Amino acid sequence: MTSTVWLVPHTHWDREWYEPFQRFRLRLVDLMDDVVERAAREPDFRFTMDGQMAAIDDYLEVRPEQTDAVRKLVASGQLAIGPWRVLMDEFLCSGETMIRNLEMGWADADRLGAVMPIGYLPDMFGHCAQMPQILRHAGIEQAVVYRGVPAEVDRHEFWWRSPDGTGIRTEFLANSYGNVADVFGGGAARERLAARLATQTAAYDEDFLAMYGTDHAAPLPTLMSEVAGLTADPDGPRIRVATLTEYLADPRTAEGELRTIDGELRSHARSNILPGVLSVRWHLKEAMARTERLLTRYAEPFAALYLPTLPSHYLSMAWRRVIDSSCHDSVTGCGVDETAVQVLARLQEGEHAAQAVRDRALAVAASTAPIGSLVIANPLASTRHDVVELTVPVAASLERVGLELPDGSVVPAQEISRPVAELATETVRSEDLPKLMHRVHDRELFGLQVRDIEIDEAARTLTFHLADHGDPDFDAIAAEARLRAAAEATGPGVEWRVVTQDEPRRRLAASVPVPALGWTSARVVGLDGGEGRDQAAVRVDDRVLDNGLVRVEVDEHGSLTVGSDGVTLSGVGRLVDGGDAGDSYNYAPPSDDVLVDAPSSVRVAAIGSAGPVVGVLRVDRWYDLPSSSDLAGRSGDTESTPVSMHVELRTGEPFVRLRLDWQNRTRDHRLRLHVPTAVAADHSHAQGQLAVVRRGRTAEAGPVGEFPLPTFPAETFVDAGGAGILLGRTVEYEVVEGQDSASTEIAVTLLRSIGYLSRNVHPYRSEPAGPQLPTPEAQVLGPCTMSLAVMPHRGSWSDVGLAEAAEAYLHPVVVSAGTAPAETALRQIEGLTVGGPGVQLVSLRRREDDDTAVEVRLLNSSDNPTAAELGSPAVPVRSASQVDGLGRLGDELDVENGILPMSLRPWEIATVKVDLGLPLPS
Repeated sequence: MTSTVWLVPHTHWDREWYEPFQRFRLRLVDLMDDVVERAAREPDFRFTMDGQMAAIDDYLEVRPEQTDAVRKLVASGQLAIGPWRVLMDEFLCSGETMIRNLEMGWADADRLGAVMPIGYLPDMFGHCAQMPQILRHAGIEQAVVYRGVPAEVDRHEFWWRSPDGTGIRTEFLANSYGNVADVFGGGAARERLAARLATQTAAYDEDFLAMYGTDHAAPLPTLMSEVAGLTADPDGPRIRVATLTEYLADPRTAEGELRTIDGELRSHARSNILPGVLSVRWHLKEAMARTERLLTRYAEPFAALYLPTLPSHYLSMAWRRVIDSSCHDSVTGCGVDETAVQVLARLQEGEHAAQAVRDRALAVAASTAPIGSLVIANPLASTRHDVVELTVPVAASLERVGLELPDGSVVPAQEISRPVAELATETVRSEDLPKLMHRVHDRELFGLQVRDIEIDEAARTLTFHLADHGDPDFDAIAAEARLRAAAEATGPGVEWRVVTQDEPRRRLAASVPVPALGWTSARVVGLDGGEGRDQAAVRVDDRVLDNGLVRVEVDEHGSLTVGSDGVTLSGVGRLVDGGDAGDSYNYAPPSDDVLVDAPSSVRVAAIGSAGPVVGVLRVDRWYDLPSSSDLAGRSGDTESTPVSMHVELRTGEPFVRLRLDWQNRTRDHRLRLHVPTAVAADHSHAQGQLAVVRRGRTAEAGPVGEFPLPTFPAETFVDAGGAGILLGRTVEYEVVEGQDSASTEIAVTLLRSIGYLSRNVHPYRSEPAGPQLPTPEAQVLGPCTMSLAVMPHRGSWSDVGLAEAAEAYLHPVVVSAGTAPAETALRQIEGLTVGGPGVQLVSLRRREDDDTAVEVRLLNSSDNPTAAELGSPAVPVRSASQVDGLGRLGDELDVENGILPMSLRPWEIATVKVDLGLPLPS
């Protein structure tokens, strides 16, 4: 029998959703004004601010004069704030973004007082496998969840365990985060509360958690007086108004008595998890992935290691843009069009800031390399060979060229093409010749530098000679005078031929060795000839690519047969388009669907030269797709939709790269790319949020709610039945039956084109997920793109190094031009090395300018314990300490001869601070 009702007044505040941010914020200001005033007037009133600091910050930006009042309420325990910056979607941002989200939210809350030490996760659309470890890594001992909990959980508490074995006590909001939201007001609170206790207490013992609040709702003004009236009844339950912190202050069940649930929470049994958000507004997912990678693997590491002055504020600003975009109604794309526009702009701001920091750090590298040379920087924490493609000046007299490296060796280069040197030709009357100099900005013309102006009066020809590096003594005024003299010499009205001429260039490709988190410089030199192809050289023959590791052949339908090590995948890249009468939350096929999987025409062509470094085929396909769909079926009229697939094979790579570009011309449909498995698969593995998760081919259903569609998220790769797919952005995928019932295929959703935020009538969901508002921009008409790679293999994903292949695929080297004097020698600079089987670098940063140490986060991405090592003779570790998920220092670690050895349990996330004597010499 219930003895105490713990009544937790709160709101769930979606910063942006069916209205854009600023429209919602005005309502937030009203709500918080009321909360602050009421709490000051009623000392027994409590309020939990949704676990996210963004709402508090948004309020105080408008009401800065209320800062002290908020601080007093936090100190008194009446207002619970933090620990997150925002309530993110756990499958559409990286694990590192979630860690930074927690770190930022905790720091913001700490400035106002005590932080709510609870991993509050009330409305995320499922929960990632590593969340218990992420929370415990920050010192948080309890979590609160609602969606995704499996049917086997029959109590309000369970023990949730990450793949590394870290567990956390978890409160299950069995009846949602608003289970008593409608009890008060209307004069029937006693009867309504009694009804709730009669129907919702099965999961509880003596204490019952009553969450009073819902989306964008403020507590009623009469709340405390109504509670007082109920409490006065000696036969009624005891009601205690509390924050979540107070409710969870004392554990109610011993750890050993709790049911243990392992891994991710993505069950449909108890609540909707709305999986369709994974694939709407694909451009938001693309922007999120691109910006996260720029920040964590380029901007922060290079700036930390090589910049004497760290642009900390700029990096923090970039992270805030990314984190704020990770909200579960933001990057998901399930808001109105105005919201999506703001999210994309915010992510682009973060991307631009990250680019600026990366480029500033790499300018240090460029300053060590001579003009005319190249700097090739490696974001991986291990040495590698990577293919660079670049367009560079090459003397016309050189037949074959290569890249000379600092040790004097030369890497042969493949010539892909020779760009046209004559950039423009026009006819100009003689009196207008001097005006041509108005086009020149300083020395810049056509994005290049003016090297010389050649005047041929006899031929009546004027040539602007351009180059990467122009004549530093070029004088525009003197040049204009020369043109005026030429015009006067020939007289008015005479026609001149004006040519803008670039220096001879070639498009080259070369496989270059680069050191860990460092760079090498290289310059183009001529080859004597005689260098042959090695066994991994790429060959192109009609419709075939082969690099000795992978063989690719295009069939008559434009699909691929991809083979490696005796494993063959036939039909790779087959496209399947079907109707989608759903909304931004859930896919729904029309009752009379029409699937289109055969192109109306196919064209195949080789692009560029035929190896030996890179081989490319372009496969163009046209599909006649129905123009639109509704719940009944697809329209009879069609639109011809062109899809171009860029198929690329590089030397030494065990996978084939695919880039698809197409024009989406039709509405209300779902387009998926299929990759057949080598053997029929009853499960898949997918990487995401610092884990690789094993999933079956079905999803757990419940008695009501949404249809348990077995589509799942994958962040960097998905693998099933010997077919590995490396992913350029987070996607949804499904393992489906193949073209015969005995086979299977991985179907990767390229886009869902939909026209409503939510639908009130939905065949795959029993209730709306939001208001039925039109979202015409969610049809994503216009240009679309998707990049991925396919890797056939024997054995498991871990046996063949699929995670390592994804790391290399997603983090290419960066090429920039040298800026040092021409006589400067070529150099190679090594950064921090991280080694060990299964060990992945998650992030590397420096917190302060005067800090000589970096904070490094590692992941053991395997099912086995492993030994990691940080440091090398070139860049030794001086000292090291453990660090928690909030950056707080722990125990010192032993360093052996400049190397930090670490033992990591399976799937452990470990953070350390290592002193390298920064910045590194360059």
